[in-house]
Amino acid sequence: APGDPGPRPTRRLTRHEYDDTLRDLLGISSKPGEDFPADGAGGEGFENNADTLFLPELLVEKYISSADAVLREVFDKPELKARVLIAAPGASMTPTAAADQSLRKFLPRAYRRPISDADLKPLLFVFTAAMKRGTSYEESFRVVLKAALTSPKFLFLQEGGALKGDYALAQRLSYFLWSSMPDQDLSDLAALGKLHDDAVLEAQVRRMLADVKADALTRHFAGAWLHFDDLFNTVDPDRRKFPQFNTELRQAMYDEAFEFADHILRKNGSVLEFLDSDYSYINEPLAKLYGIPNVQGPLLRRVKFTDDKRGGLLGMAAVLTATSYPQRTSPVLRGKWVLEQLLGTPPPPPPASVPKLPENDTAFKDQTVRQRFEKHRSQPVCAGCHIRLDPPGFGLENFNAIGQWRDNENGKALDASGEMSDGRKFNGPAEFRKVLMQDKDKFIRTLCSRLLGYALNRGLEVRDQPTLLQLEDALRKNDYKSEALVLGIARELRR
Repeated sequence: APGDPGPRPTRRLTRHEYDDTLRDLLGISSKPGEDFPADGAGGEGFENNADTLFLPELLVEKYISSADAVLREVFDKPELKARVLIAAPGASMTPTAAADQSLRKFLPRAYRRPISDADLKPLLFVFTAAMKRGTSYEESFRVVLKAALTSPKFLFLQEGGALKGDYALAQRLSYFLWSSMPDQDLSDLAALGKLHDDAVLEAQVRRMLADVKADALTRHFAGAWLHFDDLFNTVDPDRRKFPQFNTELRQAMYDEAFEFADHILRKNGSVLEFLDSDYSYINEPLAKLYGIPNVQGPLLRRVKFTDDKRGGLLGMAAVLTATSYPQRTSPVLRGKWVLEQLLGTPPPPPPASVPKLPENDTAFKDQTVRQRFEKHRSQPVCAGCHIRLDPPGFGLENFNAIGQWRDNENGKALDASGEMSDGRKFNGPAEFRKVLMQDKDKFIRTLCSRLLGYALNRGLEVRDQPTLLQLEDALRKNDYKSEALVLGIARELRR
């Protein structure tokens, strides 16, 4: 029956969540998590999946050294130090009493819940031991803060005990939308027991989406789902073949995909615009790549297309470049991306005996990529997968390996036609986008699955199917506006 979103496994913070939490807790600007080992990606494909967030010995060492570095930054800046050193010993207050008072302000924020004497006792023991060694009050309290920042109560998202009810919901919401700790508004509402109220919950979700911290949702959810964050990880086009590709263009590609996804997810856009749209967010470097006139300067602005060459994600250089090889396009990579990320119908892995086509372009001197692929897929062992994989990729062959439009390849006219495995035919990107719009129900199921998995920090299970059906239905009833999906998931998080 609907109503149970399934288990919420205990997990550690991802390195991005660690950085953002320290930013909001202590006010620091450094990002120590960037030096941590990379987090895995499991379940629905996100780094916040509890099944892949192991705790290797190296990471434990990083937590300890990071706490030292972070506290040096805090204690070097008076305004930051004042956030943690609430009280100081004096004529009427012992050092232990001052430490106790400061901890009672700091720990509820660090542990994201009310604290008890059981939380305070071990830290005050650490403080007393440090004082007995002859260190100053300030240095002794710094040792206590290090103990708190390396405690599982800070490093892990766990529920039960004091973290239940509205406090648990506040934590779920903040790490879903902000990848960080609850702010004072959420904590205050949790203390009053009001966060489970429908109207209050909806108002808080809208407030949180409007906050700049919600760009974490776009960065960590959309960037991983759509793979445009690969631009800074694994993508490196050949500069000899594509001399116009440089650092500025790489950043512009990423920013276009980010702004487009951010507009849809955080500003109540139609999620169907991921499949097709008549606009995007473009600056001068991208306009030159796309052949769009009268766009000047480095700032992105919303530009309406005057033709149907581009639209939605499949016209974006970020996606087209991330699904190409350094020297050439790949109908297989692009087709696989469409099937997996948009339609939720991943193809099976290729048999081990199937030879791979070369990734460089030297083998395609007198042919188009498609012509070479037609020969490859004519082999019976290859045809089974390629009949599904290739058509979406062929439909995007008008875009080269960095997303620039072209009408021919190696002096030969391009064939961007295709036929889906169910017989639907198209010719070129514009017609292919119309085919995708016919599959919008598959896309909606995929989007709901990915965002729910991201919010729950785990892969989805059979028990999640009723919840998914409710989310899909909410999107359809609300003209596919994203707010209906985000609010629907927020309501599930309160159960």
